[in-house]
Amino acid sequence: MVTGSRLQAQAKDSSKGPPTAVLVSGPDVGRRAPAFQLPWANKDGIGPADQPYDLSLDLGKTVVLAFYPRDFTDGATAEMRTFAEQYDSLFGPDVVVVGISTDSLATHRRFAASLDLPFRLLTDAGQRVARRYATHDRSGYPRRSVYVVGADGRVRYRNLRFNAHDPKHYAELGAAVRRARGG
Repeated sequence: MVTGSRLQAQAKDSSKGPPTAVLVSGPDVGRRAPAFQLPWANKDGIGPADQPYDLSLDLGKTVVLAFYPRDFTDGATAEMRTFAEQYDSLFGPDVVVVGISTDSLATHRRFAASLDLPFRLLTDAGQRVARRYATHDRSGYPRRSVYVVGADGRVRYRNLRFNAHDPKHYAELGAAVRRARGG
């Protein structure tokens, strides 16, 4: 078993030989979450260019990182709408939630306003952060994945295949946030 990583089978054309394994890394539960800074937007506008979101500034808080492929898609709309509608019961006022995709800041602003999101959406245009969190995809868009980072900066939960339409995934996320908050 490879620590800090997982193997993902990648199907190939059977005429080209057997399937191969692709190493997918990212911070495991208990490991320090990689620090990053990304530009952001929210329902009220685009954040100042000289003040990107900085994960290290939220040390001491519980942080939810929600990677998703694109704004205005069925899955992103379902996930972000659920986060907004269940914000108090799922997260609570002392939890920082950020959505991360490759979309532009202008698109993020429109998407956040359309759903009245109470949190920021971050732009990771080159999937630099997505790579560090094992959520990047060759399609050019991050895979839907969720991390919970504890107040100590360590990963407390990760789901690299979060299903925006599965209530069990939200229940697991809510329980992980409560555990990370010490409740």
